[in-house]
Amino acid sequence: MNRRKLVEFGVVLAAIGWVFRPVMLWSSSQRSIVATPPSYPKAALSTSLLTAPIELAGDWGRMLPGAAQQVVERTRHACLDGVRLLSDRQPARLRVDEHTSGQPAVWLHPDGSNMAWIIVDISERDWSKLAYQFGHELGHVFANSWQADAKPAPPCQWLEEAIVEAFSLRGLGRLARGWKQNPPFAGDNAFGDAIAGYRENIIKGYEALADTQGLTRDPAAWFADHRSEIEIPGLNPFAQAMSLTFLEEYERVPESIEAVAALNRWPGRSGIPVAEYCQRWKDSCAELHASPHLPLRLGELLGARPGVK
Repeated sequence: MNRRKLVEFGVVLAAIGWVFRPVMLWSSSQRSIVATPPSYPKAALSTSLLTAPIELAGDWGRMLPGAAQQVVERTRHACLDGVRLLSDRQPARLRVDEHTSGQPAVWLHPDGSNMAWIIVDISERDWSKLAYQFGHELGHVFANSWQADAKPAPPCQWLEEAIVEAFSLRGLGRLARGWKQNPPFAGDNAFGDAIAGYRENIIKGYEALADTQGLTRDPAAWFADHRSEIEIPGLNPFAQAMSLTFLEEYERVPESIEAVAALNRWPGRSGIPVAEYCQRWKDSCAELHASPHLPLRLGELLGARPGVK
């Protein structure tokens, strides 16, 4: 237990380094984004992201049998319990693959299967980092970015990164509270505080970024003034700051999170201007009968009105 707490302290610092670099991987043989959305196997629609079987792969070291599986399952429930899963593109299986080096990612494997493949890179029994990384990549899967056509693209990939980072932070908060009340490992209630502290350190870093960048004062001016830096794909410092705006909306309007399942259901995905992105997201919400709060709020904050590039 003492050893894990020591690891946890170091991991909070390491996590901040990771979040500047997460990427979604794809095969070099993958086709470019196509104009017509691909068809999705019927088998993928017979289950949901909350109930799809999870398999572990990779090198999990000397962890106790089933321990990582329990943490992943608890994290999935913390992220998705009570959320309406409305997407028509949900995977039938999840694979969580532990690598000993490299970046967390969704592996966009071009084999036509209905499995979402998540890669994580953690230290042994580093449960906070596992939950954080898995939650972020699960957010990409929730946002329909798990099949081979889901190659990230500017100018709006940064928005998906901010959206799913907020999704992960929301899940960490719920996981921390649930761990304290009913830990997956007997007598481990106190580790809920470690998860909460891990989350709080990340949020404090993002709050400092938002304040320094000017996001908290005037989001539209922030976007206009820094747009060339903001629209760089990945969880860049501007996307990190923006993730707190989405986190606030998830907490203020709980049903708003269901709109994440309506992302990327249009040709071009993130490779379209922000005003068009907001409009297509809103239209996709209407198709799925999901709350349109997030795309409406985003357009309002960034001044991304229809007809404005």
